[in-house]
Amino acid sequence: MNKRLWKPSIKIKRKSNLFKFEKFISRRFNKNFNENFKKIHDWSVKNQGYFWSSVWDFTKVKGVKGSTKAKKSKIFFKNIFLPYSKLNFSENLLSKNTKEKAITFISENGYREIRNWNELNKNVKNISNNFKRLNIKPKDRVAAYMPNIPETVEAFLGTVGIGAIWSSCSPDFGINGVIERFSQIKPKILIVTDLYFYNGKKINILERIPEIIKKIPSIKHVIISIYPGQPVLKKLPIYKNIKTHYWSNIIKENVSKFKFPKFDFEHDLAILYSSGTTGKPKCICHKNGGVLIQHLKEHQLHCDIKENDNVFYFTTCGWMMWNWLISVLASKASIVLFDGFPMHKNDHLLLKIANKENITLLGVSAKYIDALRKTKKNFKKVYKLLKLRTICSTGSPLSADCFKFVYKNIKKNVHLASISGGTDIVSCFVLGNLYQPVYAGEIQSKGLGMDVRVYNEKGKSIINKKGELVCINPFPSMPSKFWNDHNDIKFKKAYFDKYKNIWHHGDYAKITNNDGLIISGRSDTTLNPGGVRLGTAEIYSEVERFREIKESLVIGQTWDNDVRIILFVVLNLEYQLNENLLMRLKSQIRKNASPRHVPKKIIQINDIPRTKSGKIVELAVKKIIEGNEIKNKEALANPESLNQFKNLTELQN
Repeated sequence: MNKRLWKPSIKIKRKSNLFKFEKFISRRFNKNFNENFKKIHDWSVKNQGYFWSSVWDFTKVKGVKGSTKAKKSKIFFKNIFLPYSKLNFSENLLSKNTKEKAITFISENGYREIRNWNELNKNVKNISNNFKRLNIKPKDRVAAYMPNIPETVEAFLGTVGIGAIWSSCSPDFGINGVIERFSQIKPKILIVTDLYFYNGKKINILERIPEIIKKIPSIKHVIISIYPGQPVLKKLPIYKNIKTHYWSNIIKENVSKFKFPKFDFEHDLAILYSSGTTGKPKCICHKNGGVLIQHLKEHQLHCDIKENDNVFYFTTCGWMMWNWLISVLASKASIVLFDGFPMHKNDHLLLKIANKENITLLGVSAKYIDALRKTKKNFKKVYKLLKLRTICSTGSPLSADCFKFVYKNIKKNVHLASISGGTDIVSCFVLGNLYQPVYAGEIQSKGLGMDVRVYNEKGKSIINKKGELVCINPFPSMPSKFWNDHNDIKFKKAYFDKYKNIWHHGDYAKITNNDGLIISGRSDTTLNPGGVRLGTAEIYSEVERFREIKESLVIGQTWDNDVRIILFVVLNLEYQLNENLLMRLKSQIRKNASPRHVPKKIIQINDIPRTKSGKIVELAVKKIIEGNEIKNKEALANPESLNQFKNLTELQN
């Protein structure tokens, strides 16, 4: 049994949105849940129509609610929730129109800016009107190549406000990465920012545009915004057969009044992209109502976000957590955007921001928490974090040591919610709640309305054993399709190949006796020495404990008709990979994981290859080691790091 680190008080429970929602459905359906999350969850998956209808009513979605009875289909992803419902996504996010702050923007260079609700409403409506003037119609695509700034939020809301489909890439994507993604969806408009900052460097984006528009002939308009706090461009660049526009003209008042049109619950909202580390990025299409209602559920019932809260998530516009963060506006809370390097001039810059900005929910990656842990600092002495109620962690499994570190060194009385889902559903399968305790190393619970199980290879549900994370019931935020995927061939292969008509997510996981979950990494990177499946997270968890090691990467190498485990390590500057360290590493992994987890080889490297959102790419390294070609290096933040794995002599014997 993992150690219990935190338990919500009766006062916290009774003040929570979850408690209000329990009372709401108890009255409506004459039920008694007794503040028991599992009972509420069981009811939510057995009564999906009533559950999602109740979420709509409880969160006060603006729109026309249709039938509570789902349109059932034999094909998992063709099931339709709240049929005949209509709404406008932007109208729901523009949930206030006051002089209170809606968005706070902070750049790594120290520039800070606030956008109030009045300004946000006005700008979004003007953008929508001016896009219509540019002949943008429902289902046309608008692409953005922008940093995490208020203008990006406004562009998103202005786009989907008229039923056009949004898609974005952050500027850390190179030219080829942008072309590879946007060329598939044929956007009419490309919105860019002139530059951005990262770790003290000013990086020019405009110089990349000629090649991008040359390769994407569908683009008819380029809109150029100025990075906040920077001087205005004196002259617009000229591109052949393209109309260029200042952002300032796009947000100018248009004479016609804007009224939000209503679109079907199933209307296409946005296109997100798979990481593309195993081939061309897949264009994942997400839906208007499904994304909204799922995010409202997660924000209010699982993360307890309330009106006037101040929510921060460290993300770029190329990661699904950006979409998740922006939807927070629908709960009448304000959002804080940070753009830049999260450790610029200060390894605890994000904690400093959380303290200064009175953040109520702080969202970061598991990697960031581990980086803080390795500083060995007690941040409780530096920051009071008085308003902070929730810390969310995602991106990769959060180790038990990192859980303990948060409570010991950041804040004692805080709800630490490790959450997991993905770009595929632009939301979560598993996350936290304010009814249950937090145990070290465990995600608290399944998402309401999501019948999440762990299956063995034979498709049988298992408890307290590792297997495949699946969801056996349809849910509103299922993607509708992959763009240009005729007959849904790639779509079905991605999620429904392993188990018939059941969503297979590709995570290797275990449901615990606490009804929590432990995710051990991606199932396509599980290790199989001697035919026994082992998760990579168990090895990472032990290696993270060594002060000598900055980062690590684990793969299984095909060897002698079997698989052997290879551990690559990046050392902190003052240390060497000597016999003593090798022995201690192997001993600790053997003791705390198992003898089977002990690597056959431990090899020092200079850098770990990662995707743009910071995820380690074990599969790409495995391919290189086994002599296979990597087709899509553009998906990586640091593609040059792959070179160090070619023809390694240590792996030849």
